[in-house]
Amino acid sequence: MARPNAGTKGVPRLDRETQILDVASEHFGTGGFATTSVATIAARAGISKPLIYSYFGSKEGLYEACLDRGGALLADEMERIARGDAVGIERGMQTLAGLFALLEDRRHLWRLFFDTTAPTSGPIRDAITGYADRIGRLADEGVTELMALSGNDDALDVSAMTSVWLGIVDSLMNWWVEHPDQTADQMMQRCLRLLAALFGQDDA
Repeated sequence: MARPNAGTKGVPRLDRETQILDVASEHFGTGGFATTSVATIAARAGISKPLIYSYFGSKEGLYEACLDRGGALLADEMERIARGDAVGIERGMQTLAGLFALLEDRRHLWRLFFDTTAPTSGPIRDAITGYADRIGRLADEGVTELMALSGNDDALDVSAMTSVWLGIVDSLMNWWVEHPDQTADQMMQRCLRLLAALFGQDDA
């Protein structure tokens, strides 16, 4: 008799890989690399451990595949917004809105890139660095535009403001992960209120 968690025959490889990555990304992004086992992922996906190893080679290979998919989703969305006409604060707000919409049902993807238990060398570290650089370049581009609108082209000011912006985005995303009852729209409205408070805007 076939084992109940054996790989299901007849399922296209791409569909099966997608299923595995969905489950693995959620476990890695929620519990972290160190505490997540391939056995747990296999059981949750209803397949065998050997099937996962045959697709991804190792736990590290599976995590790297999760990073590649998650990083591409995030960077592609930010690049889509960057190709638009919005600049300055408007571009920043559109970027946040795009990320909230993208991650509403998969917020765990954000934490894949900030897992302190993940390997700090090799392909995983390279993948994290690569996507961080890609996103960082987009942030630098947007901040450079913002600063230019105020007549400031000082390279160190741009660098400092880019770090501030990336820190704000990370803090908002982590706060959102910890408040699962908050929808993407609620988060966007909250960001607009925070922005208004920061700049002392008054609706009166």
